[in-house]
Formats: sequence, C-alpha cells, structure tokens
Amino acid sequence: MCIHMVNECMDSVKHSAVTPHKSKLVRTLSKILRVKSMTGVAEVDGLKNFKVDINLNHEEEDEELKKKVVTEALLSKVFASISTIKASYAQLQHAESPYDRDGIQDADKLIISELKTLAELKQCWFKKQFNFDPSPEVAIVAAELKELKSNIITHKIVGKKLESKSLLKDSEIMFLKEKLEEANKQNKLIERRLNQSGSLSSLDNLHISGLSPTHFISALHHTVKSIRSFVKLLVYEMRSAGWDIDASVNAIIKENVVYRKEDHKCFAIESFVCREMFDSFNLPYFDNRNDFLPDKNKTQFFFGRFNELKSVNAKEFLALKPKSPFAIFCWVKYLRLVHSKMEASFFGDMKQRNVGDFPDDNNLFTSFAEMAKRVWLLHCLAFSFEPQAEIFQIGKGCRFSDVYMESVVNDDEVAQADELEQQVAFTVVPGFKIGKTVLQCQVYLSQLLHPQAQVKRKM
Repeated sequence: MCIHMVNECMDSVKHSAVTPHKSKLVRTLSKILRVKSMTGVAEVDGLKNFKVDINLNHEEEDEELKKKVVTEALLSKVFASISTIKASYAQLQHAESPYDRDGIQDADKLIISELKTLAELKQCWFKKQFNFDPSPEVAIVAAELKELKSNIITHKIVGKKLESKSLLKDSEIMFLKEKLEEANKQNKLIERRLNQSGSLSSLDNLHISGLSPTHFISALHHTVKSIRSFVKLLVYEMRSAGWDIDASVNAIIKENVVYRKEDHKCFAIESFVCREMFDSFNLPYFDNRNDFLPDKNKTQFFFGRFNELKSVNAKEFLALKPKSPFAIFCWVKYLRLVHSKMEASFFGDMKQRNVGDFPDDNNLFTSFAEMAKRVWLLHCLAFSFEPQAEIFQIGKGCRFSDVYMESVVNDDEVAQADELEQQVAFTVVPGFKIGKTVLQCQVYLSQLLHPQAQVKRKM
C-alpha cells in the first residue's frame, strides 16, 4: 500500500511543478522506503539461516539418540545372556543330584550358545557394527523378556532346592526326635534301675548285730535320692498338664518366702512330699495300730521286714501282696500325694483311683513305688535300732544351727555368716537321731516377712 502511494506521489510529481519543498519530501520518502526494503530482505535471509541451523542440530541429536538406543540394546542383550547362563548353570547343578543326563546336556548346550552370543556382541562393540533386526527398540524388549524368563527359571530352581533342604531338615528332625525319645527311655530305665534295690548293695549281708548309724545314713541317702527323682517327675507332669507351679508352692508354704532362685521353688514341693511320706514315721505302722510283736522281739520283727523288701522290685511286691502293710502304706500315701484333680489332669481320668488297683504302665506311680519302698525300708531300719531312731524337723523362723541343720542349697557364694543371720523358711528333708548320733535335717534358709520361731518337734 505504501509503495502504491509512493508511486502515485511520484507520478504526481512528474506531472506537476516541482517545488524545492516537495522535492525534499520525495527524497525523504524514497530513503525510508529503500531502508525498509533492505531491512525486509535481511530478515528473510536470517530466517533461512536459522532454519538450516535447526536442521543440523536435529540431525546431530538423532544420531546421538540412535547411538544411545543401540548401546542400550547391546547391553540388554549382554545382561540377558548373563542371566541365561546363570539360569543354565543352576539347572546344571540341579540336574546333577539326582543325576539327569538330558538335563545336564541341555544346560551345557545353552551355556555354550550364550557364551558364543557374548563373544559376538564383544566383536560388534569393537568393530562398531550393529545389526538389530528389525530395530534396536524391539531388540531391547526381546532381551528384557529373555532376562525375565531366565530369572524365573533361576528362582524356580532355587525354590526346589530350598524345598528339598526343608524336607531333609524335617527328616533330620524326625530322626533326632526318635533318638531323643529313645534316649529318654534309656534314661528312665537307668534311673529306674538305680532306684531299685540293687543300689542298696552296701546293706547286703547285713546282720542286726552289726547294725550301726552308718547303715542308716546309707539308707537315708538312697531314700532322699529317690524322693528327689519322684519330685522331678512330678514337677514335669505338673508343667506338662499346665499346672501353676507358683500357686502350688504358695499353697504348700503358707509363709511368704524369698527364694534366691526360681528353681528353688522345687524345694517347697520336695518339702511337701517329705512331710507326707514321713508323717507318723515314729509310729510302728505309720498309724496307731498295735498289731505288732512285743517290744522284746520288735527289732527282729522290723529287721526281718527290711530284709524281705530290700531286694524285691516294689511293683512286683505290690502285685504279689496287694493287701500287705506295705501295699496299704503305698496306697494311703499315694492318695495323699496325688490329688484327684492332679490325677485327672495327668492321666485323663481317675480310673485307678476309683478301682483301687495299682497302675501298671504309669511312670509316675513306678517312681512313687520305689520312693515309698525306700521310705518303708528306712522306717523298718529305724525300728531295728534299740532305742529306735527318732525323726525331727525344724520349725519356721528358727535360726540356723549347724548342729541340727544343713542348708539344702550348696551355694558357695552364700557365706556361713549369712546363713547364721538367716532363718529357716521350711524343712525340706527331716533329720534323725540315733542314740547320740544326729543326722542333720536339710532346710531352706530365707528371710520371712513375719517369722515366728517354733521349737523342734517329732513327726
């Protein structure tokens, strides 16, 4: 439009009279139009150059991108081959045990094939010659898929190995359980043999004329040993049946006792067993019956009873003589020791208690019978002395005296001075006096919250 106006103006100038002022105006307009025209050409040329630069940059970026994609495709193939070799090696190991010939050959061929592939990829890298058909992108996806499949194979093989190891461990556990059960049976058998009369060999060929406190001490040692064996089994049965040991101990020992160790609570149960088993020990039949021989033949009578039972198995004797004084003694003591609720929780019923027959296949009763036999033999031996051996125990709250007592806890850390300062919490095993010989009773020393000293008394 501007050019058209200028042309019209120029035409008018040609046909009209030219004045200096108008001529100057025309020249000015001509300069402006010339400058604009030149500027417009320069701008067009600049755009062309800019487009060329952009095309060059795009080409460089595309080339760089292609190199990255090619490199990524190469690395993907390398990692896929490595994963395949790893899976094949795992498959090779798995095929060795149990031996699988075809599996080993297949895994071996696959490993060799992948090693060749890796060698070819290495040469491609050094020569910078890459041929990914149909494209590097597709090669990347295929390589990732191949690597994923190889990893799945590896995990499956590892899972099978772990499953085999688990089955092997289960077999070992079953084998060890069987060995443990067999060992426990052997231990019980050995313990039973030790508790039988054979362990009283020191009292074999004993005559009443040669009877001394030493023989009574030996019999007492075996009696205490059998009591502790029974207590150990009793506590085991209580824990297996879910009994509250602490509540049972608190019911046995009324006083609040401070125990040095948690295991020491078993001494309270042992104290209860001894109290029941040795109750009325000073009476000839553990009761007030008087159907025994006159005093002049009393020692011979009880010494004969001692020899009668000494070498006989307790359960066999009970089976042969179920109405004998010893059988009556056993039954009375068993009912006092094993509560009806305890028997029901241990054995599932109270059949034996109701029938009144001694159990045959009961480990607890077998241990009890041997313990009862030892107490009975000790009682017979006590009445074989003239005068008879006397039994005593120490009351709660009494101060420790090493003449009549010994601590049931053999703890080197507890000094004798500390023992003298403490008081008797309860008597575990009673003491005995044979003439002038005193056999110390075993006591548990502790601090009572409200100790009330009691004098020594006979049982």
